[in-house]
Amino acid sequence: MLFHNCPACDSARSSRRQFLMGFGAASAATILPAPALRAQPAKTLIDTHHHFYPPSYLAQQKEWEGKRHIPAYPGVFDWTPARDIEMMDKNGIRTAVVSLASTPGLWFDAGAENAAKTARVCQDFAAEMRRDYPGRYGVFAPLSMMDVDVTLKEIEYVFDTLKADGVNLQTNYGDKWLGDPFYKPMLEELNRRKAVAYVHPLVAACCGRLSVGAFPAVIEVPHDTTRTVTSLLLSGSFARYRDIKWLFSHAGGTVPMLAGRIDAFYGHGPKAKEIAPDGIFSEFARLHYDTANATSVPAMAALLKLAPVSQITYGTDYPYFPLDQNKNLNELKLSAADMKAIESGNAARLIPRLKS
Repeated sequence: MLFHNCPACDSARSSRRQFLMGFGAASAATILPAPALRAQPAKTLIDTHHHFYPPSYLAQQKEWEGKRHIPAYPGVFDWTPARDIEMMDKNGIRTAVVSLASTPGLWFDAGAENAAKTARVCQDFAAEMRRDYPGRYGVFAPLSMMDVDVTLKEIEYVFDTLKADGVNLQTNYGDKWLGDPFYKPMLEELNRRKAVAYVHPLVAACCGRLSVGAFPAVIEVPHDTTRTVTSLLLSGSFARYRDIKWLFSHAGGTVPMLAGRIDAFYGHGPKAKEIAPDGIFSEFARLHYDTANATSVPAMAALLKLAPVSQITYGTDYPYFPLDQNKNLNELKLSAADMKAIESGNAARLIPRLKS
């Protein structure tokens, strides 16, 4: 079984929630327009990191968090598609490609069968949002990933029936990162379909107590993206599944800063050509990255040295962070063409349906 109870994880999730509550209160003013500025901005942005919450999912989450005395995060339990659209309009978001948040995922400590049922509810709800609000939503459909046969059927359903724009994966599931051999059949099928695979991080079961006084979300969440990227690299998955279009959250976590170190250890060994035919830096440059909570000048400078502008999409992590993160991108003083590519062009190329 891939999922298990983990006191360290519960502590990490609680700390993350408390941290984000404080951030949400501090950032509320940036989300709401000033009274003197009633005109809404032009809706041109495509947000590829945007969360959604079906009612039955929220009910499970509320029960799960209540048992662990985790405080509710503002903007989650009163979330509705209509309110979400209102906030998108106020912040210039033309289309949001929705996905589940990382915590508590799909399983709620209730096993594979419940995870699969919850996944189906979320898949269908996201598809309904897209139908109810034409042009405003795309769908990264969550997969349960606990049972190979069940997950393969989920992949068939979300692409052939729901016409999803991609799948929503987590960086790890309990104690396995995405390069683990367990996921080989799923990755083979996603590769066959040339699918977009959006990957969202969470605090790993191993590491919730690796704290230096910081909330786990500050350090462990971005590091878990690096763990799963490294596992996909070293397992040869990036080289083997060439047609999966990977999109990683938060500017790739700490990958931009650790890419040179990873290359120093693995870029010149006997298996280097097997795991990275054109070199490790080339593998990292092929991936896609969103800007959610990673638009500071140092973070973006590192990412832009690792990957070309063409691989970067606009992301917000809403409702955990504000929708107007493009104002931070302006500090980078990119060209108008590069800004347009990040804000919408790259996402429309990755998901051609979003061009219109």
